[in-house]
Amino acid sequence: YARWRLLHNDTDFDFSGIEEYAGVGQYQLEIISPSACSPAAEIRSTGWTFDFPDTKRKIRIKYAKPSLAKYAFLTNSNVWFGPDEELKGPFHSNGGIRFDGTTDSWVRSAKETYKYLNQTHNGVWGGGGPKSFWQYPVPEIDFFSVTTDLSDISDAADESNTHYTSSGKEGWHIVFTGTTYKLYKVTSRECHYGEGSWKYKKWTGWYWNGNTYCYDIGNETLVGTYPIPTTGAIFVEDDVWIEGTVNGRVTVGIGKIPVQEPYKKAYISGNLLYAEKSSDDVIGIIGQGDVVVPYDVPDTMEIDAAMLSQFGKLYRPYYYDDLKDDLTIFGSQISYLGGGWKYVNGWGNVVSGFEDTHHIYDGNLKY
Repeated sequence: YARWRLLHNDTDFDFSGIEEYAGVGQYQLEIISPSACSPAAEIRSTGWTFDFPDTKRKIRIKYAKPSLAKYAFLTNSNVWFGPDEELKGPFHSNGGIRFDGTTDSWVRSAKETYKYLNQTHNGVWGGGGPKSFWQYPVPEIDFFSVTTDLSDISDAADESNTHYTSSGKEGWHIVFTGTTYKLYKVTSRECHYGEGSWKYKKWTGWYWNGNTYCYDIGNETLVGTYPIPTTGAIFVEDDVWIEGTVNGRVTVGIGKIPVQEPYKKAYISGNLLYAEKSSDDVIGIIGQGDVVVPYDVPDTMEIDAAMLSQFGKLYRPYYYDDLKDDLTIFGSQISYLGGGWKYVNGWGNVVSGFEDTHHIYDGNLKY
């Protein structure tokens, strides 16, 4: 009954009353309204029979409009999960899914069939499973109708004086240290070789023929140490490197208002952790551009966060002759263009990126 009331009037939280059920007993309902830090309404129901009025049972649930972060992994594009990948939590793609990994929740595609390497496959296919969790086709998810409004984050950051415009250099570096963060100005970058190979020219010698990615910090200067704002909002109008340990709730928005290209990037430059999992610690990284794991990161890495790329992808570039061991993402991954954390050769061997990847859903993000 409480859910029926809220579906017909989602602002009708001022309700408390006793109702009769089928002539056998009564129940008392309370609806506790959401707050700024807890956007779910709480429904409390206490019931008893007429025969045993002093014996009562209570049920309490949270009821809310789910966010995009109810998914462990959400993308608008075709995607492949490899045999060494483990996914915990629901997965949705508006494109097709080749799934060779393992999961403990739904794997859903909006496609009934799609083309992969010039062959037609079901919306979800592959050697992974359990296949009983595969569903296709399902309705598409409209990224733009439910994308977090970065202008709201920008406004909240204005209130707390945590809105950082152009650095005038390469960008900003945020290192979380519990309830505070250190802010650095990045003054130079390091570059590393990507896809390509070394070649030899007779008169000039060896040279690199391929891509180069300048995604790592070279030099930087400390600007200051600040508390995580009570608004929970930090907004950056420049490229930003993010790492550290968070004790609290904070969202870092990256981009320009109004939206304009080129989109600014977020780099996860080291472990990004919660002080305590399954608590009130939450990190949001919401960018208009890519969210990138660069070259100089730990061999065994963990990212605890809800990451969203509105127009780009979440990924680690292909780095020449560089293979990391393990990546665990505890949270939610949402990207318009998909992405990935590893690269394989024609024999199925991982040759760059993270050899083992684990994607674990954080249930605290659902609302």
